[in-house]
Amino acid sequence: MKTMMKLALTASLLAMAGTASLPALAQPTATQRSAQEQAARELYRNIIGFRTARGHKQVPAMVAYLKGEFVKAGFPEGDITVTDYDSDGEPTQGLMVTYRAKGKAKAGPIVLLGHMDVVEALPEDWERPPFTLTEEEGYFFGRGTLDNKYGIASLAHTFIRLKKEGWTPRRDLVLVFSGDEETGMISTRAQAKMVAETIKPALVLNSDAGGIRLTEDFKPIMFGVQAAEKTFATFELTVTNPGGHSSRPRPDNAIYELASALKAIEAYRFPVRDNAITRGSFAELGKITPGPLGEAMLAFSRNPADEAARATLLASPATSNMLSTTCVATMLKGGHAENALPQSATATVNCRIFPGEGGAAAAEAALKKAIGNDKVTFKLATDVVESPASTLDAEVLGAVKAGVHARFPDMVIAPYMESGGTDGMHYRALGLNTVAISGAAMRDADMFAHGLNERIRVEDFYAGLDHWYLILKHLAD
Repeated sequence: MKTMMKLALTASLLAMAGTASLPALAQPTATQRSAQEQAARELYRNIIGFRTARGHKQVPAMVAYLKGEFVKAGFPEGDITVTDYDSDGEPTQGLMVTYRAKGKAKAGPIVLLGHMDVVEALPEDWERPPFTLTEEEGYFFGRGTLDNKYGIASLAHTFIRLKKEGWTPRRDLVLVFSGDEETGMISTRAQAKMVAETIKPALVLNSDAGGIRLTEDFKPIMFGVQAAEKTFATFELTVTNPGGHSSRPRPDNAIYELASALKAIEAYRFPVRDNAITRGSFAELGKITPGPLGEAMLAFSRNPADEAARATLLASPATSNMLSTTCVATMLKGGHAENALPQSATATVNCRIFPGEGGAAAAEAALKKAIGNDKVTFKLATDVVESPASTLDAEVLGAVKAGVHARFPDMVIAPYMESGGTDGMHYRALGLNTVAISGAAMRDADMFAHGLNERIRVEDFYAGLDHWYLILKHLAD
């Protein structure tokens, strides 16, 4: 489902903070790695090897592997739940693992999210085999090395590590791994409902977004906490017509009318909006973004009605999508023969709707008004999940500081709003406070999730292994 990058700084913003290249770092050999590092790498390697893209039915195999690893670590089988789902005609599974508190829990449960499925990767298109973990040039390459088998490996390794150490949490911790987040989200929706009804967590933490933002020369500049998501909605806009012979053009051509509608959408701007998450994000980003853009961020965070700040932020592709709902044409089809007038023309328009803006119905009404042509019909082509913004409370902030500042002391920690979508939307929609706090460190030049040659730096993989370990100890020790 995600079509926007999860680490929400764009190339232009990162470039402003520094673009010098660094020399290649010397890498320890496998034999120099600690036992914990080697165990994490083996887990990572094995789960990358499952082709859990839609059509290959490999999620159950990955679930069986992970379940075996949890059992070997000492988790009772009764605390491991495998759930079966039909995801738009393809079988998939979810996996839930409970790390139980000893005696009476001191606080409400914490649920930890990740998704096991990946976007398809065709071996013939990649430079390296996509479903084999390859270590080259200081990177781990492979489909899912970031999205989201990095999160799965990090959480699973942390649970196994803590269990083998004999640690007992003072509140229940529950891993909830879904099997079709990248497609139908059937497992995600069902698991979210189960979690809300049976676990009733005090907090939901997501491994599928957030993380450390790096400049192009690998300088860490901020840790982003994903605390809100735009609503995903896709419309099909259609114009129909009786058609006729191409030698006798008529003024009401379906393709031309649809083209006019799309040009109206291109020109339309949704109203500028803000919330505590976007204001907080701009307040922190403004401190590290030089020039007029950084000044505009700070001004907007103080006063969202500042017209000059709005104009600067709207003019920059790095920030404009965070100020309002956006809708854009993504696909076209029309006509039936080269020598016939079109009887129909259809465009796909994808919208990312600002939280609290009335959802798909409000976006549709605004587009219809902008188009001003009743002949253009709208069909909502996706299930729509509206979710409110979450809060970054003191408990979560303290835990994130424990995980992040051990690695980067005094790093700025700030919330942000996701333009894409994750499992978290379904939990927020059910009233569960949900934030995403991946341990990944990423620069824009290395962001290839959903694309070719997905990768993560080897050093960042190993350096992030203590991230969830420290966070869970802080929250449940």
